[in-house]
Amino acid sequence: MDRASEQAERNSSASVLVKKYFCKMKGGRCRDLPGLSWTGLLVTAFGSLAGLGLICLLSAYYRLPLLLPSFGATAVLLYASCHVPMAQPRNVIGGHLISALAGVSSFHLLGGSWWVIAIGVTAAILAMTVTRTLHPPGGATAFVAVYNGQGFGFILSPVGIGIICLVVIAVLVNNLSSERKYPDYWF
Repeated sequence: MDRASEQAERNSSASVLVKKYFCKMKGGRCRDLPGLSWTGLLVTAFGSLAGLGLICLLSAYYRLPLLLPSFGATAVLLYASCHVPMAQPRNVIGGHLISALAGVSSFHLLGGSWWVIAIGVTAAILAMTVTRTLHPPGGATAFVAVYNGQGFGFILSPVGIGIICLVVIAVLVNNLSSERKYPDYWF
């Protein structure tokens, strides 16, 4: 084979790979979105109000307003899509506690620089993945731990207390509806 034809073959295979890569991003239509009922919406609203009301109280008590976004995201999972794996108690509790530990440890080992936040959140992601407790809002908990320079007490209070409260409320409220069963599993 001559040099020109070899080059043409390489270019052709490269363009096929690029085309395949971009075709993966095309996506499709989601056909399995759950239906919404008035009962389900009321349970979602009641759970969210009760859970986040308590979290807002904790946030004010501990003077940690940045804790609200991670727990707010958890509330979306617990009260609006309680059937997904990342909303199960193992993931919610484990994800936040492991992330808090990763964030606090990163801060105490490396300080509070901007790059330590990236290390703390990355450590949280890796630890949640390895322990099979992946819970995306946990990344924000690690962020808060580093950003606010939290001590190890932060892990149990307010994070541990807050997340236990959210899960207990989710168990009580989600099971009020005949359309829901929560949790699907504990461990």
